[in-house]
Amino acid sequence: MRVRWTRDADVWRLVFRLDPEDETTGACTDGHPVELRTNSCHVRTGDAGASPHPDLLAVAAWTVVAPWTRRRVTFDRPISAGLAEAFRTAWGVDAGPVGADARRGTRLAISYSGGADSMAVAAMFPDAPFVHFQRVSHPRVPNRWTHYRSDVLAQLARQTGRELHIAQSDLEFLLSRPRPGFPEHHAVTVGALLLADLLDLGGVALGYEIGSRWLGSDRYVNRYTPDNPMWAPQGKWAPLYAAAGLPLVLPVGGVSEPVTMRMALGSDLAHLVRWCLRGDASGPCRKCGKCLRKELILAAVEGRPITTTLTARSVPARAWQQPPPYSGQETIEYGCARVPGIEDTPFAKAAEYLKATVESTRWMDRCYPPSIDETPEPWRERVGAYMREQVGLMTADEQRQVEAWAAI
Repeated sequence: MRVRWTRDADVWRLVFRLDPEDETTGACTDGHPVELRTNSCHVRTGDAGASPHPDLLAVAAWTVVAPWTRRRVTFDRPISAGLAEAFRTAWGVDAGPVGADARRGTRLAISYSGGADSMAVAAMFPDAPFVHFQRVSHPRVPNRWTHYRSDVLAQLARQTGRELHIAQSDLEFLLSRPRPGFPEHHAVTVGALLLADLLDLGGVALGYEIGSRWLGSDRYVNRYTPDNPMWAPQGKWAPLYAAAGLPLVLPVGGVSEPVTMRMALGSDLAHLVRWCLRGDASGPCRKCGKCLRKELILAAVEGRPITTTLTARSVPARAWQQPPPYSGQETIEYGCARVPGIEDTPFAKAAEYLKATVESTRWMDRCYPPSIDETPEPWRERVGAYMREQVGLMTADEQRQVEAWAAI
């Protein structure tokens, strides 16, 4: 893979060319298949400062081209020896040319989506700047997902009153299958990478919680996964970010979605929480699968019945009419064990299959201590203090429940 960045004011353009061994079909780190549609994209950062360190440009490009690269990647400017070694050991890829010094920064930025998980991170770090990724149209690729309201999410981010930097990009339209989306999940940090030197960033925090970090939920393996290649310090991605002087930080990586929901609702920004990608300025759509799932969590946290017009026969509810495993199953267990009248909701079948109880899911109300231990310095102390004082740590028995967890 051959990669080239150019810039015009605050717009960075990435163009790449495949080597003979590269392919237009591939998979992102979690194994999900992705097919390449075009070979260029742009990122508008909103700031036209000095050019970022070559390591930052290299990692930003890699979040885009990784699924289709097989043996080597050639950047348009020299990278540090440390980053080249991280490519070799974590990815088995030869990267170069080599010749730059390593970089460092001091501030922590939050990759802010506006959802409950990233809002929980914002509650822990009230002084951290937000970097928000906004999808915009690609000049050569039709947008068949006009119902995805990235403009609404960006507008909500502007209402937070925090230091905010919005990175607008069409990189999600590189994919022709299954739909516009990140080639790699980490592409959401492309704005933070391109702005890291300007903002003196030394870390980027994301809102991935225990299901994503430790339990392999969604497209992963649905079991306890301490070596998760997506987020583990010894995985594929963390070594690259660390070598580029912008380590990945998962402040809520040891807590469940019900806990991040409580944290978000207790935040001064609670009125701006928005997990729905389809809703307009008036609120979430309340008709999609994500809205239904989040309503289950919200109802469980608030100790009330579910409020929804969706039924078990609705398309968004179909997944929960089948036997498990389910995406994010630990959270479904938590909600089914706590929501009053669950037998009269779209989750009735799931509740019958799972037979979860308050006691069997109590571990999800506390923090898994190893997640604190792997938090990079200098943010480990703050994360640990917050979890001990505001959430509480799991007992040894509860930790064993996490480590024995597997979807049925």
